[in-house]
Amino acid sequence: MDERRRQLLRVGGAGLFGTGLAGCLGGGGDGSETTTEGSGSDDETESGADADDGGETTDAEGDETTASSDSIDVGMVYATGGLGDNSFNDMAHRGVQDAESEYGVSYQNAEPESQSDVESLQRRFAQGSDYDLVCCIGYVQTSALETNAERFSDQRFMLVDSVVERDNVSNYTFLEHQGSFQVGHLAGLLTQQDFSAGAGETTDDAILGFVGGEETPLIKRFEAGYRAGAAHASEDVEVRSAYAGAYNDPGTGQSIANSMYDEGADIVYHAAGGTGNGVFQAAQEQGRYAIGVDADQSQSLPEYSDVILASMVKHVDEAVFQSVANVVNGEFDGGGVNELGLEQNGVEAVYGQQLGSEIPDEVKSALDESREAIVAGDIEVPTRPGEVGATTTDR
Repeated sequence: MDERRRQLLRVGGAGLFGTGLAGCLGGGGDGSETTTEGSGSDDETESGADADDGGETTDAEGDETTASSDSIDVGMVYATGGLGDNSFNDMAHRGVQDAESEYGVSYQNAEPESQSDVESLQRRFAQGSDYDLVCCIGYVQTSALETNAERFSDQRFMLVDSVVERDNVSNYTFLEHQGSFQVGHLAGLLTQQDFSAGAGETTDDAILGFVGGEETPLIKRFEAGYRAGAAHASEDVEVRSAYAGAYNDPGTGQSIANSMYDEGADIVYHAAGGTGNGVFQAAQEQGRYAIGVDADQSQSLPEYSDVILASMVKHVDEAVFQSVANVVNGEFDGGGVNELGLEQNGVEAVYGQQLGSEIPDEVKSALDESREAIVAGDIEVPTRPGEVGATTTDR
């Protein structure tokens, strides 16, 4: 286990993911074909028809008994958009890989191509009672999990980005608006300066852009925080927003971002999964800047590191890792909600690998101050774009 993970898990005494504490992908691709991969293997099997649903289930007992890690099997049901997004799903995958490395657990991946696949994939993992934990990644899992968690009451589940109030579901939610405030503050400060580094430069216009995937309450929280951060920098900063309607359409992301850059935007922040790759392409073409999401995308997509100022990192990897660790240690927190924001290091603004050193120290100091103010409660970050007083223009 690396030192940074140890520090994250020690935060707050009870750890980053303390039990009982009171996200970013959803809908996407077309078609219904699903792929399931086993850990440590390059083999892929195409899913066929659903197996028999099976009979009644009974409530599990013995959650408080420490499990043998070499017998722990984890089922991973990812958000639509799939692995290889260099963002949300890949962060979840990193978490279970870390658990495999740390505890020797085994895992199986399942990638829904559309939201209609989610329920059957959850059910396939649960109905055989072969998996000690089924990780359900993304808010699109919610409706299906409400059904499956009740039906398979002896199966442990974890859910990211939503809440299902069942004793066999451990829920992890994030305060994305807080992290988005930080990158909005960064963008709002830089758009008012003559800033040139890497492959980009700012213009004379104080204009920013936001590209979302699907227009849902979750993604609106990203937008709201970004707008609020920009307004904190200056009420004169204008923010334009648009939604691509998908999380795996980089062509649409590129087209939207190109329009924003053409209209004077210096920096575009995306919360759009794989669609955001098109934002980075547009930034390079236009000689402007972008901000990534979920992972440090200057690292996961190094070919765009010369235009990625920062990323709003959402530690889905830590949520997955800790949920598996809880099962290994006999501490599964079913019925609990783990809410993770700046204070818990669940979200954070991470400067780009190439451009971070070019950002002026006074800008970094301003971000440190706003972070402290949010954690202290002196700044309350809105969760709906309409609550922000900045000058805004919806596309």
